[in-house]
Amino acid sequence: MRLADVSGLRQQNANSSWLRLYGPESWIGLAVFALSCMYLCLFVKFTNLNGDEGIVLQGAERILHGEVLYRDFFSFYTPGSYYWLALLFKIFGNSMLVARTTLVVYGGLFSLLTYILARRVSACWSALLAAYLLTLTCLPYRFLVSHWEGTLLAYFTLYCAVRFLEQPHRRWAFAIGSSVALTGLFDQSKGAGLLLGLLLACVVIAWKGGSNVPFRRQIPAMMAGLLWPFTLTFIYFGSQGALGRMLAAWTWPLFHYWITNKVPYGYVVMSSSGLDLWGGSWGTRAIMLIVLGPLLLIPVLPILALGIFLWVAFSRSCQVLGKKWPYWVIASGCLSGLLISLLATKRPDFTHILYLAPLFYLVFAWIVDGLDLESRLWRVTASILVLYSSLSSTAFGLSMLSLPLGAHHQVNTVRGKITTDDDRTIDYVQANVHPGQKIFVYPYEPMYYYLTGTFSPTHFDFLQLGMHTPEQFQDSLHSLELDRTPVVLFETSVTEKLAWTSPETPLQLLGARDPVESYILAHYRRCTGSMSNSYWRFEFMMRKDLSCPSLR
Repeated sequence: MRLADVSGLRQQNANSSWLRLYGPESWIGLAVFALSCMYLCLFVKFTNLNGDEGIVLQGAERILHGEVLYRDFFSFYTPGSYYWLALLFKIFGNSMLVARTTLVVYGGLFSLLTYILARRVSACWSALLAAYLLTLTCLPYRFLVSHWEGTLLAYFTLYCAVRFLEQPHRRWAFAIGSSVALTGLFDQSKGAGLLLGLLLACVVIAWKGGSNVPFRRQIPAMMAGLLWPFTLTFIYFGSQGALGRMLAAWTWPLFHYWITNKVPYGYVVMSSSGLDLWGGSWGTRAIMLIVLGPLLLIPVLPILALGIFLWVAFSRSCQVLGKKWPYWVIASGCLSGLLISLLATKRPDFTHILYLAPLFYLVFAWIVDGLDLESRLWRVTASILVLYSSLSSTAFGLSMLSLPLGAHHQVNTVRGKITTDDDRTIDYVQANVHPGQKIFVYPYEPMYYYLTGTFSPTHFDFLQLGMHTPEQFQDSLHSLELDRTPVVLFETSVTEKLAWTSPETPLQLLGARDPVESYILAHYRRCTGSMSNSYWRFEFMMRKDLSCPSLR
């Protein structure tokens, strides 16, 4: 009966209408993709100059100038995003428009994959609702060129695994291994979590499905797919004399990242002004509970995925789920592995959960429709959940959309025209610094390097107190001294920002002497007052043996 269930799943999906090239489901999927892309296009030109986005953008810029990751500049990310973005810049041009357009395509694919995979077990309306919710809440909240490639590859891995259950051909097995490896090369934690989830799912399927499950016969193809991306990566960085540094960088977060970045599960990075939103009248709080509903809903979905996996794994009979049980095992197993990877990084805050939310929104479609729960109480509860999530996600999406629609300060940068919320720093820097020149932005805002066409004189495009080692600070200080960099952009608000972005930063670190800051204050003079926006304050500083530029 169990093996027949696997075969039944294959036959059921092979005959389903959405697999037909010109069937109505295909047109629905195309509409989902197109509408998601059209909506996300509204966010393309706006940027709040988030420093996280600048890490990958400036890294790709360095690669285009002949530098080699790990050898010539530091990163604790795996290399995929840097080289992928550098390739896109090489083909289509080096601009913010190119970088942001990729996010539009990613968002459309997220919605499409959610619809396609949810339809395996859920009705059309719940699959469409899940795609609608993720379109409004995921990318609009973090419309940044950062981490989304790894999420897309993880989603493609899950799609390949489901397709393998339906059609256990060698090509799907090879695709599973390849996409897992590529996920790890774009984001090591996602790749490791995905691999763990797949292994757990294979164990459960083998345990419940007998000895002739398809995974066992295709292990060589999966291993071949898993090995070739890493083999090419090792060969390339080995040929560039950076293999040892690459391996050290990949493991660096295990020993350093969590020291200051450890936060509780679901933690929302919010400034003191944001916390005041919850301190108003009861009416205000009720409105905020609706508008900020996704902050509560999204962190619950991974936990539900783990619960579904445990339920399926330890249920005594697969007949409870009928022909769908292999799907539940593979899908919830992958999602559970990704949850474990979030917990292992010790920063399972809302932002990092959100980066995986496109996959977790599958769970939403399952619980409101796909689990076939017959309880009357659950049907009522599910109706309330659908109503609340629809209202809250729509309100949340409108609040996110108000930022790009309300911003009117346009800046002509080296990387194209952008719209910001009245940040004047780039205007001043571009008026007094030439593209290609070296400046030092300290401690954290690599977006300024990218948008002004400038470069850091050090191996680091940002430094974070407590996370980077004392040796790395000394390395930067030594490079700054040797280069005699004329301009420093110095952030004066970093300590107060750490209180809400990295609340676990040890107090002794906040009061400790920063050798780089001490050097800057001793050898550079302030040329302007504080240039600020809603997130930070920067001062334009010149080396003391040089004259400050006249105000323009």
